[in-house]
Amino acid sequence: MSDNPKALAATAARTLLDAAGVPALDLALVLGSGWSSAADRLGEPLHTVDLADLPGFEAPTVAGHGGQLRVVRTANDKVGAVFTGRHHFYERRDVDAVVHGVRTAAAAGAGTVVLTNGCGGLNPAWPPGTPVLIRDHINLTGATPLRGATFIDMTEAYAARLRELARRVDPSLDEGVYVQFGGPQYETPAEVRMARVLGGDLVGMSTTLETLAAREAGMEVLGISLVTNAAAGTTDATLDHQEVIAAGRDAGPRLAELLRGLVAVL
Repeated sequence: MSDNPKALAATAARTLLDAAGVPALDLALVLGSGWSSAADRLGEPLHTVDLADLPGFEAPTVAGHGGQLRVVRTANDKVGAVFTGRHHFYERRDVDAVVHGVRTAAAAGAGTVVLTNGCGGLNPAWPPGTPVLIRDHINLTGATPLRGATFIDMTEAYAARLRELARRVDPSLDEGVYVQFGGPQYETPAEVRMARVLGGDLVGMSTTLETLAAREAGMEVLGISLVTNAAAGTTDATLDHQEVIAAGRDAGPRLAELLRGLVAVL
């Protein structure tokens, strides 16, 4: 990644806007594990590009993640960027690479970002296939995309206004606290118990670093987790990434309808 990651994001943003023939973005969506099937229902396609063809990006390597960025016009005439995949901290790229998509969207004018992920659930009331709004997070990676004395208020990392809009689209949506571990190994039962003691409801391996970068850029953030499995130790089941992919596939129609409704009101 460049010594000046924000300048690289600005270059990627200009490349994207020129190719798509639009002056700016209004919003961005990052589709995590289980969410990529929703990409086709988010608006009128304006432009599609492989992420690897934009400055500073590489193709995602994790199964269940797409490798494209789509520019769409939504039902309420907003221009959105849809990232069908992301880079993860556990891929051992630097933090700037992890948040490059969010910074590129911000540099292109997006004031809102929807960050989605697949995660383990600690609440037995949320079976696999349940989408949950992220109310707050705990970052256990030990990393941050911020440099120097960059003091960002995180009191409302995930905008209450956007969560309320989401509940208008789907009144059944519950909310909880997301805990990011470093990965790529799944959490141990002891780590899950620790997350519960700390106040966590959801455990996963993405999202919090992107939220930090988004808040630094002044973006409003809506976070949504898809519970793809019960967290380790909460049941007798073992964990497998194929289970994550299958849960997303099975929940695909509901997720697509939720995101289609969201982009119409954001």
